[in-house]
Amino acid sequence: MEPFLVAFGEDMDQTTKQVLQNLINRKLKYNRYKNMHFTFLTIAILFCFLSFYFIYKTAIEPYNYSVLDMVSVFTGKSYFLLLIFIGFTLLGSVKIFFEKKEKSEKEYNDLRCEVIDKCGDLLPGNLWNERHKIFEYMKKKYNINLYHQSK
Repeated sequence: MEPFLVAFGEDMDQTTKQVLQNLINRKLKYNRYKNMHFTFLTIAILFCFLSFYFIYKTAIEPYNYSVLDMVSVFTGKSYFLLLIFIGFTLLGSVKIFFEKKEKSEKEYNDLRCEVIDKCGDLLPGNLWNERHKIFEYMKKKYNINLYHQSK
């Protein structure tokens, strides 16, 4: 449990603390998948460019006078096929991380919108008057906007 949620003590009920903690966890999960997707996308793009450059310099440029010679060099050396296999594997992993990122973003935004809708029920009495402190802290530390439903 986050320290600022524990600091509210008995003023905030356990359900509200758990909902806000779950919201923080989903935001962190979304950020993790977003960073992993970007990292794998960068690696895949760099690998593909370097592989195409290598293939161009070793198979296409020296044998540009004959297509059959290019094909025979390309199929005769197994490292060309290995480069293509690694490239497709990296692009597949980019696709998988993109789907996980989109799924975690949807889960995060659905929960965030639900918290905004149920805010009156989650923060009764005295906490309703101090909700701006909770919202500001969530915005400042985790970049979670609880003021409006739009992203």
